[in-house]
Amino acid sequence: MTKATSLIYPGKTALNEEPSPSQQIDAHIQHLNDWRGATLARVRALIRQALPDVVEAVKWRGVPVWEHAGIICTGETYKAVVKLTFVKGASLEDPAGLFNASLEGNTRRAIDLHEGAALDEEAFKALVRAAAALNAVSSAGRKKPVSARPGA
Repeated sequence: MTKATSLIYPGKTALNEEPSPSQQIDAHIQHLNDWRGATLARVRALIRQALPDVVEAVKWRGVPVWEHAGIICTGETYKAVVKLTFVKGASLEDPAGLFNASLEGNTRRAIDLHEGAALDEEAFKALVRAAAALNAVSSAGRKKPVSARPGA
C-alpha cells in the first residue's frame, strides 16, 4: 500500500501515520509565516549544509531539534527572537562570538536571532560541525574542547 497524504488532516497520511519530524518542522516553519519562519528555515538549511546526515527531531511540545551523535541544538521561536540553543555550547570554542545568550550557565549557550539580524554563516556552520564533533567525542567517553574555527 502506498502512502498518500490525507486531504482532511494535512500532515497525516491516509494510513493515519504521524508526519515525520522533518515534515513537522516544515509545517512549523510554514505556520509561522513571518520573519521567524524564514530565519528558522535559513538556519535549518545551514545546519544541513554543515552536516548532511544530521537527524531532525521534534521534542518538548514541538521544538525543532537537530542531532548528530546527540543533540546539537534546538530551534525555539518566540515573539521577538529565534533562539538556537546549543546543548553543550559552553564546551565549544566560539571565535566568531556567535553565542549571545545563556552565557551564564555551565553547559548551554544560545544564539538569539532578532528580526533582520545578520548571521556569520560560515562561523555558524563551523560551530554546528564542532558541536557534532564534541558529541562524537563525548559518546566515545573522552572530553576535550572542540574548535569552531571555520574550516577546522
